[in-house]
Amino acid sequence: MAGEPQADCLFCKIVSGEVPATVVRETDTTVAFRDINPQAPTHVLVIPKAHHPDAASLAAAEPQVTADVLREAGAVAADEKLDETGYRVVFNTGSGAGQTVFHAHAHVLGGRGLNWPPG
Repeated sequence: MAGEPQADCLFCKIVSGEVPATVVRETDTTVAFRDINPQAPTHVLVIPKAHHPDAASLAAAEPQVTADVLREAGAVAADEKLDETGYRVVFNTGSGAGQTVFHAHAHVLGGRGLNWPPG
């Protein structure tokens, strides 16, 4: 069920503390931690504590938590000093877009040039 922890979800296990992560920020509704396969000098994931399979389902079910994820993405960028040089926030939705963990999450990327279009 949406919003409930899923036994087979890596990010739910990080939220519960069952799987370790390098947490950089945490609020009542979100956790931000360093990506284990970084694609930029700074690569932090911001996730809602509640399980939703992707950003669209999170936004439909819990718009305030969606806003919390985005606010925390900005806070991570500020903490990492990326707000001075620029950063990217990415939500991959679906396997065709590169989503590999089906728990909504935002990637905060920065610390190097980020070309457009991505790909």
